[in-house]
Amino acid sequence: MRLVQLLAGSRMQCAAGAMLGAMKSSLDTLEAPLRAQVLLDVARALQEDLGAGDLTAGLVPARRRVRACILVREAAVLCGAPWAEAALRTLDPAVELTWHVAEGGRCAADQVVLTMQGDARALLSAERTALNFLQMLSAVATKTRSYVDAVAGTKAHIVDTRKTLPGLRIAQKYAVRIGGGTNHRIGLHDAVLIKENHIAAAGGVAAVLRAAAEVAARAEFIEIEVETLEQLREALDAGARMVLLDNMDIATLHEAVRTNAAHPGGGAILEISGGVTLDGLRALAETGVDRISTGALTKDVKATDFSMRLESLK
Repeated sequence: MRLVQLLAGSRMQCAAGAMLGAMKSSLDTLEAPLRAQVLLDVARALQEDLGAGDLTAGLVPARRRVRACILVREAAVLCGAPWAEAALRTLDPAVELTWHVAEGGRCAADQVVLTMQGDARALLSAERTALNFLQMLSAVATKTRSYVDAVAGTKAHIVDTRKTLPGLRIAQKYAVRIGGGTNHRIGLHDAVLIKENHIAAAGGVAAVLRAAAEVAARAEFIEIEVETLEQLREALDAGARMVLLDNMDIATLHEAVRTNAAHPGGGAILEISGGVTLDGLRALAETGVDRISTGALTKDVKATDFSMRLESLK
């Protein structure tokens, strides 16, 4: 299929109000720290792929210019444009890019999301890296959006975890936000999450919360995990302000919400974790909890299918 045909089909498939034509560079919309992370991620990925040079792209005559497009083969939430753009611009700084779907926009199957003109060798060498970021991050954003949609109308926020691909945590957590989700702690350095082994090692719920108070100024939040209603009451009595309810059934969760609401200390932010599935998500949200966290957003995803089509300029 020729590029003009793909573009024609894309225009018909775009939802009303979707942005077509030139958009501001996706890299330019990022704050400096995130932009630096994008460039670092892409530099590592290109080095991994290119090594000492692309032997196959070298078969194409030097300085040949081409036009190309990237299309998505299935319905998805687009995510990863800054990473894709960085890959293309790293190898061809003069490449002309036109995004046809905004970051976070919904795409239809076989919709063109990006068109470009540039150096043939550069675009061929950047192709897989650009597509890899798009397919991974769009998959995370798409899955997150499905979870967010499932709890619409409740107070529950969908929250990610640290179960991410090594070296790509920031990218995946960015994709969760693009999909409408909320980030949990970035790592072990920015917040406190006290789990059962911490409680056992520190000498109990009250003891570990007292110790946590000493690092409160350096932490975004302090959260403690409980597995029973008795532990929940103990945590609330000790002044806990964020509690993770781990692997509780629906009946116990309802009772936990009532216990929290009735506590004279004002209660805590309640988060559910463990055994979270899309099928059971609505019932969890309707218990009245504030947050539902799941590693599935970043670790149990199937890559979104993207492909690139290229043709020489006459």
